[in-house]
Amino acid sequence: MTTIMYGISNCDTIKKAKKFLEQNDISYTFHDYRKDGLDAQMLAEFIDALGWENVLNKRGTTYRALSDEDKQNLDADSAQKHMLAAPAMIKRPILLHAGQYHLGFKAPQYQDIFSL
Repeated sequence: MTTIMYGISNCDTIKKAKKFLEQNDISYTFHDYRKDGLDAQMLAEFIDALGWENVLNKRGTTYRALSDEDKQNLDADSAQKHMLAAPAMIKRPILLHAGQYHLGFKAPQYQDIFSL
């Protein structure tokens, strides 16, 4: 069973999630948006599975740097364009395991996902 973690390697939450997987001997592949790329189809899959409002990271500096007008006029299309242009605006990590997408990292959540 393939597990893929999507994100940005220097993200603290990504580091915690990787550490959890490694400590629990769970094999995974890491897809770094900056090194491995992000395309519209991949982002569309995330959005279809999780919803664009959930995938958009409104707490990060990249989102906060948007103009007030951009923030007020956000919809699915404009959010997707912003996330494609700046992948740091995507919440992290996104985990694909057993054909299902999961968003974020909390140890109890991962314990449930991997039946630990």
